[in-house]
Amino acid sequence: CLEIEGSQVKSQSSCSCPVGTTVSVKNLFFNVPARRYFLKSNTVELRHIIEEFERVALVNPEIEFSLHQDTKLVFQLDRCNIKQRITALFGLALNEKLVPVQLTTEQVKVTGFVCKPEFVRKTRGEQYFFANNRFIRHPYLHHSVENAYQELIPKGSFSIYFLYIEVDPQTIDINIHPTKTEVNFQYAQVIYASLRSAIRQTLGKFSISAIIDFEAETSMEVHFPANRPIRPPNIQVNPEYNPFERRTANLQGESSRPGKTPENWEKLYPQVNSHAPMHASRQFDDTAPGPHQLIEADFETNISGDSTRPIIQLQNKYILSNVKSGLVIVDQHKAHERILFEKFMRRFENANVGIQQSLFPQTVHFSATDAGIITELLEDITHLGFDLANFGQNSFVVNGVPADFPDEDPGKLLEKVIENFKTNRTELTIDKKVNLARALAHNLAIRSGKPLQAQEMQTIMGELFACRIPDSAPDGSPTLRIISFDELERRFKL
Repeated sequence: CLEIEGSQVKSQSSCSCPVGTTVSVKNLFFNVPARRYFLKSNTVELRHIIEEFERVALVNPEIEFSLHQDTKLVFQLDRCNIKQRITALFGLALNEKLVPVQLTTEQVKVTGFVCKPEFVRKTRGEQYFFANNRFIRHPYLHHSVENAYQELIPKGSFSIYFLYIEVDPQTIDINIHPTKTEVNFQYAQVIYASLRSAIRQTLGKFSISAIIDFEAETSMEVHFPANRPIRPPNIQVNPEYNPFERRTANLQGESSRPGKTPENWEKLYPQVNSHAPMHASRQFDDTAPGPHQLIEADFETNISGDSTRPIIQLQNKYILSNVKSGLVIVDQHKAHERILFEKFMRRFENANVGIQQSLFPQTVHFSATDAGIITELLEDITHLGFDLANFGQNSFVVNGVPADFPDEDPGKLLEKVIENFKTNRTELTIDKKVNLARALAHNLAIRSGKPLQAQEMQTIMGELFACRIPDSAPDGSPTLRIISFDELERRFKL
């Protein structure tokens, strides 16, 4: 039994204990107040501990591991092979998603597992490189994996991989970073090509893509009677057919005579009432001071006062409208993202959010790291209208979604939200609620390329100018541009 406090050995004695090594950490940084002051929450620090535990356990499958947090057992891992260790850490669902990778050359030996293209995820969760049984980060080799999956997975998706690289220790430099997670390879280009080739070979070897069977299917054979007489095909020609003769379409579903106007024809061509009121959710705050009142009033006059100024969509990406000062161009995705962001921020202040209970609750499994993020955000996610329950073993049950939730898989949406949340947390230092609202708004906003109806465009425009900051998306990029008539005149002058 060895006790160490503040880098000083307090006691060392023999004791009776089971075979193995037990490491207990308590009151970390008790003698380093600055480090203790900058520690994150218990959930965040536990997530970092789990990440390090996973890295050690993945390269030592022949050793039993167990992880306890206080009195709670987090992991109990038995001795097994690599794939069994992976499924024990990240769930049995990975068992059918992974295929083995193996390649040996003079410079490098590559083993491990990669996932099938149909099981890629929207998060970067399970992506591990190990060099000589040491966890590493290597963007160059990560690019090799992405290149191997090129044209096999959709854009914005990430593959799952556990790749073990063995090289001669004399050809690797591990002392370029204090944490030893960044390394340099002497034959980096050779490893890059070998890794890409090994993954490509695996995807082809295990028949990832569909196979076309050119052999005849016996169930589709058609047998003709042997005594049926063979008749040549006949071509019938109507000599009285006149291609220039105009025929009146039957608009009522009944036979109609040429020249007769169908009854109730007005109902077939309803006119758009440009003076109709806007969507109920469009509310303008005339009392709120700000530089956007002129734009709001200009837009209000445009959409309600003149039917000759339509709202149109350009390339299924931008919304164009004619206003007094000129031409306003709105990015539909960024505009909708701003609308949803402010709506979610208001929900954090309002506890009465409508929840639509699911008829069949869905169980969603996450990695230990992502499950820690969900646990950390569980209270805030509930305020947004989600009904989640911890099911244990890094799984959650989705019992309900917000009443205005779109027709989308809540499990995949939560994966996207986690990925955006981690990205925003890494790049920016923002409040947890703001980060969650930004991530959820980014994934629920209308995408560029989606065609919109006239009423949908009017609703977006109306709700956008009802926002506190209508001309800026949550990430600071502009949502709209106004081209004045003076600028248009200058552009058309010689």
